Amino acid sequence: MDSPRRLAQVFVELADTLVEEFDVVDLLQVLTERSVELLGADASGLMLADQRGQLQLMAWTVERARLLELFELQVEEGPCRDCYVTGQAITNVALAEAAERWPVFTPAATRAGFGATHALPMRLRGKVIGVLNLFANNAAPLSDDDIAVGQAMADVATIGLLQERTLHEQTIVSEQLQSALQSRILVEQAKGVLAARADISVNDAFTRMRTHARNNGLTLTAVASAVVDGLIDVKVLMDA
Repeated sequence: MDSPRRLAQVFVELADTLVEEFDVVDLLQVLTERSVELLGADASGLMLADQRGQLQLMAWTVERARLLELFELQVEEGPCRDCYVTGQAITNVALAEAAERWPVFTPAATRAGFGATHALPMRLRGKVIGVLNLFANNAAPLSDDDIAVGQAMADVATIGLLQERTLHEQTIVSEQLQSALQSRILVEQAKGVLAARADISVNDAFTRMRTHARNNGLTLTAVASAVVDGLIDVKVLMDA
């Protein structure tokens, strides 16, 4: 885990999203990036449950994590699924010893270059709305303090997603999560559009949209919508 000062900075950054009409997609991306930074992981992915209770991939840090998470959803086996179903954290799983536990997922994770995995529930008062998944190239375990920090970060993000919402109003909560999923789809479309127009990678396109949004007090979703609709000059984003 990083220094106490950096840890405090990250929690301030996450708490800063707890404002009216905050950018859900950006919040989840920050959570995945900072969890890798603070916990010494090599990759992270985050899933949220949709209106039907089915997990959907919402954020990730590297491409191999994205592909592995999508594979996990496809085969319906792995740490995220188990964590979501049980509501319990799954930590310090050495993939070399997990073939019996996840016979389909484990070989895929190993081929992706990962040696260990951890899954932390995004929950509030017993309600699980998603999972934060961490991957490490080596099987070095997380300490109890690391796990506590990771869970606290996931809890902060969960509070942000459910702020000003009562847990018994299932319809409202589901609508909010569905809106977050739709925003993620829009951002993915915009990344492809901008990458094609500016002849850059999709990762660079995402970074430029995100920077423009932050520099101009806009949500990432709003910028993505403008890109898809052709309402923003590509040159403006390239200068971001």
